[in-house]
Amino acid sequence: MLICGVKTTHDGGVALVEDGRLVFSIEMEKLGNNERYAKIKDFATVFELLAEHGYRPEDVDHFVLDGWYKTHKVQSWHGQEFEAVLAPYRRGLLDDDLLRAYPNSVQDLPYLSFTHYAGHVASGYCASPFARAGQGSYVLAWDGWMFPFLYHVDGRTRKVTDCGPLMPVIGDSYLQLGQLFAPFDEPIEYPHILGLAGKIMAYIALGEVRPEAVEHIDRTIDAAFHAVLAGRPDDDRFYQVGNGVEILKRIKKSVALAGVEPADMLASIHHALERRLVEGVRRKVAAADLPDRNLVVVGGCGLNIKWNSALRDSGVFGTVWVPPFPNDSGSAIGTACAAMLTRTERVALDWDVYSGPALKDSTPLPGWHQEPCELRDLARLLHDNDEPVVFLNGRAEIGPRALGNRSILAPAGSPKMKDLLNEVKEREFYRPVAPICLEESAPEIFSPGTPDPYMLFDHAVREDWKDRVPAVCHLDGTARLQTVNRAENAAVHELLTHYHELSGIPLLCNTSANHKGSGFFPDVRSAMEWGRVRLIWSDGTLFTRAD
Repeated sequence: MLICGVKTTHDGGVALVEDGRLVFSIEMEKLGNNERYAKIKDFATVFELLAEHGYRPEDVDHFVLDGWYKTHKVQSWHGQEFEAVLAPYRRGLLDDDLLRAYPNSVQDLPYLSFTHYAGHVASGYCASPFARAGQGSYVLAWDGWMFPFLYHVDGRTRKVTDCGPLMPVIGDSYLQLGQLFAPFDEPIEYPHILGLAGKIMAYIALGEVRPEAVEHIDRTIDAAFHAVLAGRPDDDRFYQVGNGVEILKRIKKSVALAGVEPADMLASIHHALERRLVEGVRRKVAAADLPDRNLVVVGGCGLNIKWNSALRDSGVFGTVWVPPFPNDSGSAIGTACAAMLTRTERVALDWDVYSGPALKDSTPLPGWHQEPCELRDLARLLHDNDEPVVFLNGRAEIGPRALGNRSILAPAGSPKMKDLLNEVKEREFYRPVAPICLEESAPEIFSPGTPDPYMLFDHAVREDWKDRVPAVCHLDGTARLQTVNRAENAAVHELLTHYHELSGIPLLCNTSANHKGSGFFPDVRSAMEWGRVRLIWSDGTLFTRAD
C-alpha cells in the first residue's frame, strides 16, 4: 500500500510510505534554500515530488493531510485556490479515539486527515525500536499549542490509551515566557520565532536556578490554572487550545519576580517546567499501572535535550527514545503513519534518517578549484589546517538537526573554533557547537556518552577532556552529542576514524550547512554562493576557493 502524508502548514513536508517503508520525507525548507519552517505554497509540489521519485498520483492509495487548529485551509493548486478540510489539532468532537480518521475529498481526489497530535504520536511510536520489537510504549506528546499529554500504545492491539494531561502549560509557554526577559525581549517575526526555544535552552547556561523564583513560578501557574479551569481539573476535555492560551496570558502577567536577573529567571522557568513534567509523568504512569516502561517523546518540546535527559534520568522508564523529527518536521511522516496503523496490518515503520532530498547537480562558481579527495585526505586536511569544511554527502537528514550529511565540520581542539563557527553562522556567542563523535569512543569523553545518533539528550564533558575539546564544551560543561557508527553513516564514521588516528581525538565540531534563515544547502553551488567557508567537500571531491 502506498501512503502519501502531507503537512501544509509551517514545517511543511511530504512523506511517502510504501508497504511500511519510508521512501522519502522532504521538508519544504530543504528545497532550493527555502526559508526555515516553510509551508507548502502550492499543492503541485506534492505531485512534483512524487514524479521525481517515479510515482504518479494514481499510484497512491491514500493521501493523508495533517490536522491543524484551523480546520478549513485555503490552499493553492497551480495557482487556483481550493479549500481543504482538516482534522482538528488534538481531538475531534465526537469521540476520544486519537486515530479517528476524517475523510474528505477535493476536486475528486479523496484524502484522509488525522489530528495533529495523532500524527505526532504515530510518528514517534511507529518509528521507535519498541514498535519494531512488538512492544508497547508510553508516548509523551507536547507541542506548541497543546498541553503535554501522555498516551500509551499497545504494540499488539494498536490500541491508543489517553492517560491524560500532565500539567496546564502549553508548549508555546517556554518561548513566550522567555520573550519577557532580556535578551529575548525584542520582537521576532514569524516564522523565525519558532527557533527561539532553542536559543533560550542554550542561554540558560548563563543563569542560575533560584529557589524563590521557582516557587513564584509554581504559584503563578497554579493560580492561572485554577482561574481558568476552576472546578474542572479532572476533566481533560477542557485542556484545549483556547484554555491553554488563556492560562498562558495570565501567567505572563505576573511571572517576573523583582530582584531576579533575567538569566536566572529563564533558568528557573526551565527548571520549574522540567520538574512539573517529570512529576506529571511519574503520577500518570503510576495511575495507569501498565507493565511497559518504554517512553517516546514527541512534539516540538521533544527538541529540549535537557527535559529529555531529565525524563531519562527520572527512573520511571527503562528506555527513553526520541525520533530525529519530534517536532512538526515529522508531521508528514506522522500523518502517513496514522493511516498505516489504521489502514494496514503494519505497525513499525522501516525508515532511515537520511531520507531527505538528494544533492542537486550544480555548476561550480568561477574562482573555485576542484580535485578528488578521499576521506583519509580530508581527515589530514582537517588535522593540518585547523579550519572548517562544508561537508555535503548523499541524501539530506530528515528533521531539524544536521547529522553529518549537510554539516560544517571542524576540529574541536581550539576554544577559538566555537567563536569562529558562531561568527561564520552569524549566531550569538552563547550558542553551543555540537560534537559528532565515534560511538565507540563517546563514553570515554562524555557522561553518560550512551548512543545518541540524533542529538537529543544532554551529556556532560568529562573533566579530563574539557581542555582537549573546548570548542564543543558548552558554558555549563555539557554537550549536545551526536554519536555515529558505521551502519548509521559510513562516510562520517570513516572520516572520524582517520581523524582519530591522526589527532587522538575521535570527534569533530558539527553545525548545520545553510544560509542564515534557510534550510540545508541543496547543492554545492549554494555553499559556494554563501562563501563563508573556504573548503567544501562533496561525494569525493574537494572544492577550494581560489583566494
